[in-house]
Amino acid sequence: MEQVKYSTYMKKIQMVDLQGQYERIKNDVQASFEEVLNTTAFINGPQVQAFQKELENYMGVKHVIPCANGTDALQIAMMGLGLKEGDEVITADFTFAATVEVIALLKLTPVLVDVYDDTFDINIEAIEKAITPRTKAIVPVHLFGQPANMEAIMALAKKHNLFVIEDNAQAIGADYTFADGHKQKVGTIGHVGATSFFPSKNLGCYGDGGAIFTNDDDLAYTLRGIVNHGMYVRYHHDVVGVNSRLDSLQAAVLRAKLPHLNDYNARRREAARKYTEALKGNPHIITPVIAKGNDHVFHQYTLRITNGKRDELAKVFGENGVPFGIYYPIPLHAQKAYTRSSYNEADFGVTNKLVQEVISLPMHTELDDEQIAFITELIKKTV
Repeated sequence: MEQVKYSTYMKKIQMVDLQGQYERIKNDVQASFEEVLNTTAFINGPQVQAFQKELENYMGVKHVIPCANGTDALQIAMMGLGLKEGDEVITADFTFAATVEVIALLKLTPVLVDVYDDTFDINIEAIEKAITPRTKAIVPVHLFGQPANMEAIMALAKKHNLFVIEDNAQAIGADYTFADGHKQKVGTIGHVGATSFFPSKNLGCYGDGGAIFTNDDDLAYTLRGIVNHGMYVRYHHDVVGVNSRLDSLQAAVLRAKLPHLNDYNARRREAARKYTEALKGNPHIITPVIAKGNDHVFHQYTLRITNGKRDELAKVFGENGVPFGIYYPIPLHAQKAYTRSSYNEADFGVTNKLVQEVISLPMHTELDDEQIAFITELIKKTV
């Protein structure tokens, strides 16, 4: 293959450019760090309390419960709902393992179902088919920044009296549009939602962090106890809890970034538009679909390479200094920890195909036109 040359002046391509993003908020972050260090309010300090309120306002949700990471957020959400050992929880086969991991850790029974081949989100018909008398909850994942079909999922949940726990680790800031035209932030539509503030997320801190969302006052009260060893009054342990807190330094970073989140998401959407425009017309490349009415925030920009050249493209990227991700290379139903004898491969036709075709391109707020052109030229010459 003819090599595509870097310009002498082109910035190094990164999967996520946190350094470039930091330069824009450097003064705010440093001032906040100085305040935390001077006051020594490292745990549950004013920065955490302020961030909680600011995020509640941004999300349009009554309660934000900050915690230590996104996996904890999912686990604590399930603990708060009182799910019992053996209860079945339906979630997507095509996602990161954390979603199913917490279900198994709580001795619940994960039930994996297929996804749509265009949006990559959980398949509504597959959910309904998987519901049994033991089913207690559905965990839709807003994968790669694309909201799942929450209106249909909430209708199913109401019909079968199920909880809905939104895994919003990849789509914070995205709006979901209902059939009647009203919009709501994903993560706030189900009975409870969970998100991650891992550094590479659209709203990421400089370590680990997470949060839980709910509009249910009683559930919020329960969750606030669970994150703090089950205590509502110091040394009075009313429920079994965990130790999961967002620290003040991470809250300070998130407070600096939150006012920019809409702009961050807009920058990602613009980069995605440029990628898609540059790659149109190739019959072997399927660019990301945005479901009608959806507000995709492109945590990942994920292509499908349909002519068997995905791994060849990955090799070319590696040779040319272009980072990439294959999210995800193995279906969860085929992972040793989560496989079940009752699973039928015919029920996972889409996921089994996607794991052989998907490749995610660099996606962040600092991507420039030269970098996008370089990446897309490599793709076009290879695929």
